Amino acid sequence: MKYNPVEAVRAGLERERERFTGARRVMSFDQYLELYAAAPRQYGRDAARWLRDLFDHYGTREVVRPYGRFTRWNLFDLPWEDEVGQRDALIGQETQQAEVYRALSNFALLGAVNRLVLLHGPNGSAKSTFAASVMRAMEDYSHTDEGALYQFNWVFPRGRGTDNAKIGFGGLTGKDEGPAPGDTYAHLDEREIDAKVLCELRDHPLLLLPREVRQKLLQDTFEGPPGESEAAPQFLWRGGLSHKSQQVFEALFTAYRGDLRRVYAHVQVERWYVSRRYRTGAVTLGPQMAVDAKERQVTASRSLSALPPSLQNTALFEPFGELVDAAGGLLEYSDLLKRPLEAWKYLLLMIETGEVALTTSNLVPNLVMLGSSNEGHLEAFREHPEYASFRGRLELVRAPYLLDWTLEKEIYDRQVAPGVGRPVAPHATEMAAIFAVLSRLRKPSSADFARPLASIVGELNPLEKADLLALGKVPARYAEEQARELRAGIEAIYRESERQANYEGRTGASPREIRGLILDAAQVPEYKVLSPFSVLDGLAELSARTGEFEWLRQETAAGGYQDPRWFLKALRSRLLDTLEDELRSATGLADEARYDEVFERYVLHVSAWTKGEKIENRVSRKPEPADETMMQEIERMLGFGGSHEEFRRNLISRVAAWAIDHPGEPLPAKGLFPQHIAKLRDVFFEEHRKQVVAVARDLSVILSEGEGALEPDALARARSTLAELKARFGYDDDSVRDAVSALLKERFTTAH
Repeated sequence: MKYNPVEAVRAGLERERERFTGARRVMSFDQYLELYAAAPRQYGRDAARWLRDLFDHYGTREVVRPYGRFTRWNLFDLPWEDEVGQRDALIGQETQQAEVYRALSNFALLGAVNRLVLLHGPNGSAKSTFAASVMRAMEDYSHTDEGALYQFNWVFPRGRGTDNAKIGFGGLTGKDEGPAPGDTYAHLDEREIDAKVLCELRDHPLLLLPREVRQKLLQDTFEGPPGESEAAPQFLWRGGLSHKSQQVFEALFTAYRGDLRRVYAHVQVERWYVSRRYRTGAVTLGPQMAVDAKERQVTASRSLSALPPSLQNTALFEPFGELVDAAGGLLEYSDLLKRPLEAWKYLLLMIETGEVALTTSNLVPNLVMLGSSNEGHLEAFREHPEYASFRGRLELVRAPYLLDWTLEKEIYDRQVAPGVGRPVAPHATEMAAIFAVLSRLRKPSSADFARPLASIVGELNPLEKADLLALGKVPARYAEEQARELRAGIEAIYRESERQANYEGRTGASPREIRGLILDAAQVPEYKVLSPFSVLDGLAELSARTGEFEWLRQETAAGGYQDPRWFLKALRSRLLDTLEDELRSATGLADEARYDEVFERYVLHVSAWTKGEKIENRVSRKPEPADETMMQEIERMLGFGGSHEEFRRNLISRVAAWAIDHPGEPLPAKGLFPQHIAKLRDVFFEEHRKQVVAVARDLSVILSEGEGALEPDALARARSTLAELKARFGYDDDSVRDAVSALLKERFTTAH
């Protein structure tokens, strides 16, 4: 059938109508009570419990890193977003996620929000990203059945029979008896409505019930008053309607001589959805000088003339402001401590009582408050005389910079690289990420660790520490026993300063600064790609701006810590090492699998030697003693000059320990002995160094002058290497040209 766009639009509109009906967007008060009865804990939540359930809705998973196991809440991955939207996901920060979830759980257990959750950390440590992720999740969750939220409006219909007869005010006008018990105006067509009074605070529909009735209902639902396990929310247990809604309620209650069933005829329960854009239930508030809520008198209009006479003669006030907009959800105080204290001192009373005093009434918003602050402002606030008053009302959650460069790299790969407008060369974002983390690391103090780890950690240089935390990689220079101690102590090294005020990750290069640097590096005309070399050049320029950044003015520590010049030198050397490794691997002159195979064969012979057993000769198929010559040759290549027996027994002990934890699994030689494999690779490379250098020169020729400048054999070898570099490591022609140019200039100048 031919596609008809008009029919497609009509079908889409019909689906929206069906979706509206299915979502139960509008209902009467009695219908809402039926909904509540079916799922009382879901429809009897306050903002804190709703947010806690939001965290649970998207689930969790365990993430395992060299420095520990963490629970990650999936909402911070933004799973409902498309690929572009997920670029803004929160990277890392699982400890902060757990702390905020703990605070929300405490609020739920208590039945009240008795603290403001304050994320504090250096500028650019993802505090705003944390809050934005939660708010985006709130928007998505509020559209699900599990996250449905409801408020109510007051509806007053047009007269029946005469223009002046107002249904619902028979007790006041004498012209109409009003609604019968059980009637409802909730579903009237808009043309039949004279006035609709909105509740700006999105009062919970259960607040319409008399307190005694409501408490009995909540007690049956939650099995106890506030203060007990999973208690009823205090704002439902003890609270009441907002001032304007209470005035309307009292007028109708009087008009109908106390018949609440007729009062409820005017209640229209309406589903509402969280929206950051329209500031509904999710509001971010920047530093400002005034209280975040005000009142204004409801202006005269035709709709007000439809209200009962008692209300027409009453000054109705409606609250407005950020506290009102955020009611029922989350209010983020961005950079809270940048405000003068007087501008947010009202929070003391609000957190204590749940109320904010306005001109004519007290505002009782049902919301969770999340603030952010940098460490400088928090440190200054701690010296303020009022700090003691606020401390018990703040839930402090530390948000440091990342210390794992693989996570830092993920930030730049997701959020920056897609927008640079050029191809991204391998290792470009890696150089930026490692530099950022190096600027944050502190030299480990032997006094913070038990022996024998204490005597080892102080020898780590910054790059070794960064790799130890991110990759679990132990420097090859350590003996086996020392390496074992370091691997076992990674978590202790990671957590060394977490209880200190001047913790690791408090200072250093901000991701914001590095993002800008990467964008600038992508525009360097010397390169046609975002090159790791242009990134290093940008980092060198950044390191010279000592007047702008505090982390550049720190006193350097032994071993290269807090020393940007050391960082740059180490990173350039590391980059060239990596380019060499990838080039020699791509040439195929020394097969990667050969390193693993040789070492695995060595382990097999060492195992037989240790047990005094024989091993089958792969050629003759006859059992023979372990090959002593082969074992000593491998040990020589590994640079081991001590006792062969001790070396072999330590190696087999480690293999045995791994086998106990992984029964039946093949030995992962590369993962278990990475430093030994790397050493073998270096030795094998030296055997083929001349050929690799020749390939590098041939690559430079064909990428600069064209393929016609090479002999057929050299051309075939260069083509093959280029294809491998592209397929295995993600290079393109321009990034290969940059890489081999740097290698020929800085590494291969003395090769023959």
